Amino acid sequence: MGSIYKRTRIYWIKYYRNGKPYRESTKTTKESDAKKLLKKREGEISEGKLPGIYFDKVRFDELAEDFLRDYRINNKKSLERAERSIGHLKKSFEGRRVPLIDTPLINTYIETRQNEGAANATINRELSALKRMLNMGARQTPPKVDRVPYIPMLKENNTRKGFFEHGDFIALRNKLPDYLKGFVTFAYKTGWRISEISNLTWSKVDLDQGIVRLEAGETKNDEARTIYLDEELKEVLVRRWETRKKSGKLLSYVFLNGNGCDRLKRFDKRWKRACENAGIGVRLFHDLRRTAVRNMVRAGIPERVAMMISGHKTRSVFERYNIVNDADLKLAAQKLATYQESQMGTKSGTIIKAAVAKPNAPVAQVDRARDS
Repeated sequence: MGSIYKRTRIYWIKYYRNGKPYRESTKTTKESDAKKLLKKREGEISEGKLPGIYFDKVRFDELAEDFLRDYRINNKKSLERAERSIGHLKKSFEGRRVPLIDTPLINTYIETRQNEGAANATINRELSALKRMLNMGARQTPPKVDRVPYIPMLKENNTRKGFFEHGDFIALRNKLPDYLKGFVTFAYKTGWRISEISNLTWSKVDLDQGIVRLEAGETKNDEARTIYLDEELKEVLVRRWETRKKSGKLLSYVFLNGNGCDRLKRFDKRWKRACENAGIGVRLFHDLRRTAVRNMVRAGIPERVAMMISGHKTRSVFERYNIVNDADLKLAAQKLATYQESQMGTKSGTIIKAAVAKPNAPVAQVDRARDS
């Protein structure tokens, strides 16, 4: 049974859970309010919950550290992004007790970030980190969070839509230095991420079979991936292999920097200069990934196969990369117009069957067959 007592003018309560005593200040001078709090705590304990005083002691900083520790333990590739998100969240929530983090406070954070010029997508990543922190705290044993507040997410309208037409790609590649040409060709053909190509080693390449393979854990989605090289890509890798043998530097990476002493890393300035010299405007390297996806779909490759080549795990993200351009829209309009013209003169509810003329039939006979 619990009890109520005074310390100076403030009422305190005492209750037990699993034989362990808990003492808590009610922060009030009214005995009736103290009795309500004691009754609440006893109700929580009777339901098998931890008393509220336990949750009141948990602060944002503790949950943030648990969140980042989970990323480190599981060796998650997005640790750097998670650390950036926590850095922004700390500006508003550091040192704050978790029960005080509610929806109005979160809305204030959103408004602050928007005023700082952060994009909705960036803010959503930060809110997702906050939500995951709270959910992790609620799932622990014993739990550190007794309730997760509603966290509103923002509408994202900043999805990039850049891609290369084939002529633009050729113009760009011609303006790049030789050591970058094979690199961008590989990206244009496969849709692989820049990090996957720059980290590609010869141990993953089988030139005899024309295969390149990434093992599980070497890709962003941690799934193994195998692609078969077409003649152009095979020629690119054969040239890289011959250059490797001539140099006498048996480095493990396939694509090397301009000096040939290490794997290819940053080439922002050369990329920007080549885009400008090609007269196509500044593009993103990631546009090659979007272009590869679109080209594979347009070529009739089944979407599941295209996803296996490019390394897309979810269909929702893949669909964002399967971009429709003006030429696609014009072709759709032409097909619609052709279809509508074929329907002229038909009656509602009828099915049109193509008339087949007999061999060597007169033209007039064929026309009558079609009119019928």
